[in-house]
Amino acid sequence: MKTNTRNILIKSAVALALAAPMLANAESQFTTGAGSPITATAHLDFQITIPKVLFLQVGTGTAGGNNATVNQIAFTVPGANLGDSSVINASVASGDLGNGTVTAKVIGNNGTITFTSTTAGPLGNGAGDTISFAQIATAVATLTSATALAHPALADGATTTVTLTPAVGKVINRDAKWTYTYLNQNVVPPGTYGGVNTNNSRVTYTASMP
Repeated sequence: MKTNTRNILIKSAVALALAAPMLANAESQFTTGAGSPITATAHLDFQITIPKVLFLQVGTGTAGGNNATVNQIAFTVPGANLGDSSVINASVASGDLGNGTVTAKVIGNNGTITFTSTTAGPLGNGAGDTISFAQIATAVATLTSATALAHPALADGATTTVTLTPAVGKVINRDAKWTYTYLNQNVVPPGTYGGVNTNNSRVTYTASMP
């Protein structure tokens, strides 16, 4: 009996020792007394981890994700209007919104964003003739945000920059509708200028955040 009692006491002591750390990790307070009122207090600590994020969409896009679609903006100039400064609208199928209009969106959560456009040079037709990107105008209209996302101007073989600054805190969430038109101010040789990632057709838009 003495041996059994001793074993039981040892096991009980071990069990209490193992349970002690768990008791220390959970907060509780026991209060007793005759006064009024009596109180008991316990606490919890919360933690939320937010990653640094940067999202850029020009044309077709997927919110919070990646989309590899590259839209084309295409113009066809009527022969009777060549170089007469009549503004030429893009084709119906141009841009994700059609008629030369695209969705543009930048979202970032760590302060000022540097937003750029870059071209490799003027649009070419493969025969040595060129049309300057200065002949493509961009109209900016609001979409959902109160402040429309500005468009960095298009320049031949160069990068142009706009700086996006948060109105409050570090968060930038801006979008816009950009509509492209061809100014048609010059008489140029015949041909198809640009294309699908050829003859300097592609404009690269880049957003950069600290």
